[in-house]
Amino acid sequence: MPSWQMLKGDALAVLRDLPDASVDAVVTDPPYSSGGMMRSDRNGDPSKKYVSTDAAQAGGSFSGDNRDQRSFAYWETLWLAQCLRVTKPGGIVVVFTDWRQLPSTTDAVQAGGWVWRGVATWAKTTGRPVRGGFRNQSEFMVWGSNGPMPKASDTYLPGVIQTSIARGADKHHITAKPVDLMQVVTQVAPPGGIVLDPFAGSGSTGVGALLAGRDFIGVEMTDHYHAVAVDRLTATAEQAA
Repeated sequence: MPSWQMLKGDALAVLRDLPDASVDAVVTDPPYSSGGMMRSDRNGDPSKKYVSTDAAQAGGSFSGDNRDQRSFAYWETLWLAQCLRVTKPGGIVVVFTDWRQLPSTTDAVQAGGWVWRGVATWAKTTGRPVRGGFRNQSEFMVWGSNGPMPKASDTYLPGVIQTSIARGADKHHITAKPVDLMQVVTQVAPPGGIVLDPFAGSGSTGVGALLAGRDFIGVEMTDHYHAVAVDRLTATAEQAA
């Protein structure tokens, strides 16, 4: 049966205490510091920037989402470098981002020491329309490896994953990713391997990992979301037993 841990604290501080080469993959959905078109837009509260019909039941706001473009890239580089250290050689990193922060994220993955391998797409079934342009209905997964990838792997994941956004009982966080998406993405770790999420939020990455037969280590600094993640992971592990 897959195992899990939910650690509480700031990601950079907690990552420093994790041992070298101890996880198989990093799959994470960090705060984007995005929303709007200007610096002032990023200063808004996440509960307003990313508001949706389900936001009111998703548990409130969260911190760390107000960095400007340069500080966001520097901050990502710091924790990505720590993630590289704790990931086994050949292990994979997957970082979610939106279109605004895609260039900064691809730079940060490389600056953190990873070999950038590409960008996969989460195609939502809905999205915000743009008058005279294209609907914003995609988010992106920047992925890379800790050096050369193992040649023995027979895992082939799709470059485009189409699934709806988290809604209703599946939405425990303002920016929650759907569990069925995370169940696919966490398969970048080998069966029985360990998936690390340094920005675990309400635990959707961990729930997906457990359902995919992977172990999970999550880090979350917000009291409310840490407690939600613990409850969800406990329930998922009990169902899988």
